[in-house]
Amino acid sequence: MADDIERILDARPRDLGGFTVGRVLPAAAQRAVGPFVFLDHMGPADAQPGFAVRPHPHLHLATVTYLFAGEIMHRDSLGSEQLITPGAINWMTAGTGIVHSERAPSVLTAPEMHGLQLWVGLPKAHEDTAPTFAHTPARAVPQVDDAGALIRILAGSAFGATSPVATLSPLFYVEVRLAAGARVPVPAEHVDRALYVVDGTVTLGDTRLATRRMAVLNRGSTPVVVAETDVRIVMLGGEPLDGPRYIWWNFVSSSQERIVEAAHAWRERKFPAIPSDDREFIPAPDEDPRFAQEHA
Repeated sequence: MADDIERILDARPRDLGGFTVGRVLPAAAQRAVGPFVFLDHMGPADAQPGFAVRPHPHLHLATVTYLFAGEIMHRDSLGSEQLITPGAINWMTAGTGIVHSERAPSVLTAPEMHGLQLWVGLPKAHEDTAPTFAHTPARAVPQVDDAGALIRILAGSAFGATSPVATLSPLFYVEVRLAAGARVPVPAEHVDRALYVVDGTVTLGDTRLATRRMAVLNRGSTPVVVAETDVRIVMLGGEPLDGPRYIWWNFVSSSQERIVEAAHAWRERKFPAIPSDDREFIPAPDEDPRFAQEHA
């Protein structure tokens, strides 16, 4: 393995009720990168008129949804209704608990669905913060053009720019599009860092990375990404979480007890409902939460 790279992860297929995603994080060898504890690569796939992720709860985390193509209608128990479109950042902080759904819009105009959803663990001091939802339109996302590299600062600070998205811990999340032959450094100011190839092929030193592969970088390394083809990648990372995190179903927390409480609360329908989407829901798994693994 190159000195810059700690390990390489492959996206593993997961069926979400008829829609297949590539699950990158968590992995057995890599539970998190900085505060990022979850990454799903959605599509690219033909958009389906009936696509629906029914109402489900979250606890002690933030979800981050970013589309390259397609449309998703977001609704949540705060009363938010937001059409998610390519280039916009949608950051939902669950805090003490929130319920949301993700569905195809009533009029489907985009032929393809393609994007990423990430989860960010919250610092212990903010786990029980009030839930919020924030939509940042594509036009408000800072963009840096540099010698064949088009860089969008989706969250945090990198490449001399700062996203307007409010976060609760130091992190960065950027989209980079490179023309074949172009190169870009990975920001060095963050403790934990990784890059994920959305499409195309890149090299880091002697290591070649193709579509749907993540390189987790060694701390203190200063790698340069070189595009073999026209390519789209994301870079992400930040400060590690302040202690172990446990994950069960849609809940991430420093407290096993809070996850058990949340599981029972969802089964007993004690979470708040989505005002405009309260006729369906995703049941919790049948078994009580188990914690064989934790997120450091």
